[in-house]
Amino acid sequence: MGRSGQVGTALAQRVGQWTTPSRSEFDLSTMTRETARRLVEITGPAAIINCAAFTAVDRAEDEVELANTINGKAVGILAEIAAEARIPLVTYSTDYVFDGQGSRPYVETSEPNPINSYGRSKLIGERLALNANPKTLVIRTSWVISGTHPNFVETMVRLVSEGRSLNVVNDQQGCPTIADDLAIATLEALERSTHGILHLTNQGVTTWFDLARAAVDGAGLDPTLISPCATADYPTPAPRPGYSVLASERLEEIGMALLPPWRDSLPALIEQLASGHR
Repeated sequence: MGRSGQVGTALAQRVGQWTTPSRSEFDLSTMTRETARRLVEITGPAAIINCAAFTAVDRAEDEVELANTINGKAVGILAEIAAEARIPLVTYSTDYVFDGQGSRPYVETSEPNPINSYGRSKLIGERLALNANPKTLVIRTSWVISGTHPNFVETMVRLVSEGRSLNVVNDQQGCPTIADDLAIATLEALERSTHGILHLTNQGVTTWFDLARAAVDGAGLDPTLISPCATADYPTPAPRPGYSVLASERLEEIGMALLPPWRDSLPALIEQLASGHR
């Protein structure tokens, strides 16, 4: 599910036999157990990887029920159907399940405390899925970017290329995650029969401002067109955690390496954008 998104696209490029129903074929907002069960019976998958989600963080404040259905209830149903078929479910969650009040990276055992509706909806999905299927793998990630879809980096590069001067928040800290790197790590974790919660992000803590400047500079544009500002200068309907850095205490035990530093993977992403591959 979610084949047309950033992570779904990156996964599809790396998986041979991959059944990827479109949203029109399989909509999580209206999915029932019967429709999910029928799809699994028809396709006979070795695993279900759910890349679909309600990702409009601010809109989730007004559309709480829809966000909870897509990010919560539907994920629980997928886990139940996967359990019936005795196969794993992989689903993605977010750094926004944490309140951002700390100053140390959040690991898999850190206590969630979401401060917005989006984060709460993703936490509902986590818990339903983990309770329904012992083979569930919940991958928490953050600040996902790619060279194939509209996202924060694409927006920054596009606007600055048009000569726009931008103010970008410099007091929210997190870890960018390149979709290609996340896809590779996801498939490795699945191959290793990993279950439970796993944090996967690229290495390196930054702010949205520093990420924007790095992207613009990497695209050969003028980074001085990006200026720092505070979160308070641009209030949004949904509050954001100020510090949502994710780290993993499980990768070593699983036998997996850390994802590359985001600065090392950014040039390939910028090159994709420059080639017009969206």
